[in-house]
Amino acid sequence: MTIQQIKYVLALDIYRHFVKAAESCFVTQSTLTIQVKKLEEEIGCELFDRSVQPLVPTPMGEQFILKARKIDFALQDLKDTFNQEFNRIEGKFRLGIIPTLAPYLLPLFLGEFLEKHPKTILEIEELESETILSYLKLGRLDLGLLSTPTHEAGIREIPLFYEPFLLYSNLHNNILQSEDRIKVEQLEKDKIWLLAKGHCFRNQMMNFCNLSTETCSIQNLHLGGGSIETLKKMIKTTSGYTLIPELSVDEAVDKDYIKRLEEPEPAREISLVVQKNFTKRLLIKELKSCIVKNIPSHFQNVNKFQPVLWRT
Repeated sequence: MTIQQIKYVLALDIYRHFVKAAESCFVTQSTLTIQVKKLEEEIGCELFDRSVQPLVPTPMGEQFILKARKIDFALQDLKDTFNQEFNRIEGKFRLGIIPTLAPYLLPLFLGEFLEKHPKTILEIEELESETILSYLKLGRLDLGLLSTPTHEAGIREIPLFYEPFLLYSNLHNNILQSEDRIKVEQLEKDKIWLLAKGHCFRNQMMNFCNLSTETCSIQNLHLGGGSIETLKKMIKTTSGYTLIPELSVDEAVDKDYIKRLEEPEPAREISLVVQKNFTKRLLIKELKSCIVKNIPSHFQNVNKFQPVLWRT
C-alpha cells in the first residue's frame, strides 16, 4: 500500500468517476485504475462498486476511506510543519458558500483577493449549510462561508461579521408604511414568504418570527422560494413580506420596499469554517482580512445586533 494509492482512492471518493479522479491527480485513467485495483488485491476487498454510475464505495470501502482521510490529513500536517506551508497560500482550495450569501458577498472581495494572490486558485461551489459541513468533514471542501454557530464537532469557526435582516414588503396601502422601525410583533404570520426547505436563512426567519408551521401561505398560493431574488419579485407583484439579508439590497431597485427592524436588529453571524486540523493559517488570515475590508463597517458592531440561530 502506497501513499499515492491512498490519494487515488480519496480522489475517486470525491469525484465518483475514474476519468475525473485521474485528471484531478494529473495521471492517466489507466494509471489510476491499475493502482486502485492493485490496492484492492492487496487488502483483499473491493473499495468501489463499479456496477453503478456514479460509482459508490462499498461498505468496506467506506471504512477504508474514513481511515485513509485521517492518514492524508496527518501527512499534510507533517508536511506543513517542516516546509513552512503555514506561511504559503499557493495552490488550489475548494470553498463552499451558502446561496443566500454567494451572489452578494463574492463580488465584494473576490477580485481583490485573487489579484493579490495570483498563485491561489479557488474552486467555489454554492451549497446548503448542511452539505458544506458534511463535505468539510469528508475532505471534499477546504473552507466554508456560512452562518454560524453550527455546534458541529471537529469544526473551527472564524467569525467575520454580523449581517442584519431587513423587512422587504410591498408597502403600498400597508399599515407598516408609516413606521420608521418595524417590530416583529407587527408582522402577520400568514403573509410571510419563506425560502425553500434546506436554506439556513429559512430556519433563521422561522426562529425570529416564531413561526410554528413549515409552509408559507399567501392567500391561495404556496411557494418555497429558491432564492432571495425570487421572493423579492413575488412580493413586488403580489403582497406580503419577507426578511432579507442586508447585502442582498440593491438600493436602486429595493429602496421603496425595505424597512429596518427595531434594535437590536436580528442578524446572522457569517464565518469562515474549516476543519480543526486545517493548517493554512495565512489563507484564513488573508481571506478574513479581504472580506472584512469590503463589507459595510456597521456589520462589525456586534452590540447593535441580535444573532439569530439556524441550528440548535
